[in-house]
Amino acid sequence: MTNQTAKLDWRDGVPIATAFDDPYYSLDNGLAETRHVFLGGNGLPARFGGDFHIAELGFGTGLNFLVTWAAWENAGRPGQLQFTSFEAYPMAPDDMQQALTHFPQLEVYAQKLLSMWHPDQGPTRLDDGPVLHVVTGDARQTLPAWENQADAWYLDGFSPAKNPQMWEPALLLAVGTHTKSGGTAATYSAAGHIRRGLQDAGFEVTRTTGYGRKRHMTCARMPDAE
Repeated sequence: MTNQTAKLDWRDGVPIATAFDDPYYSLDNGLAETRHVFLGGNGLPARFGGDFHIAELGFGTGLNFLVTWAAWENAGRPGQLQFTSFEAYPMAPDDMQQALTHFPQLEVYAQKLLSMWHPDQGPTRLDDGPVLHVVTGDARQTLPAWENQADAWYLDGFSPAKNPQMWEPALLLAVGTHTKSGGTAATYSAAGHIRRGLQDAGFEVTRTTGYGRKRHMTCARMPDAE
């Protein structure tokens, strides 16, 4: 499925999604936010190793993927990282390149991503690194049809107040269905209806310390199979 590319405004070099009037990453420090919320919130990189599958709602600039790739390499554990992201509005290559110039620490990984960026091409292994698959389309349709399960989820849609479709109970239920026993999920949002949606999806849910100006965030864990 080919989708319309994301329409952007720019604020101090940070891309803002025109449709949702929301930045793609923290205006303060997007790199630190990703490490705190998505790596830390899922107990990574301590859990890395073996065939480890991360899934994500909202690929955006690819920042979360690049941070994860770097962390996986630095962990140095054997295995294969798979990263599947569900994205309705993939970013145009030039916009993605401009957005990622904010993170020179990730330049080597960013250039590898940009050299192959084509979200409709299916699962692709990047330079002996992770296998990346960006599934384009409305996640409310594409996620339920997905045939895999994740060890960890990055729930990174735009603000629930501005993009409520990405936080609907039915979609969170699909996240739960596509999570392995003992798997986890994390999001920057601590909204009560999201925590309840994750609980209804089978997760054990915890509100923890957020990043920067956000006081709280949400971590969730699927109970181990009995």
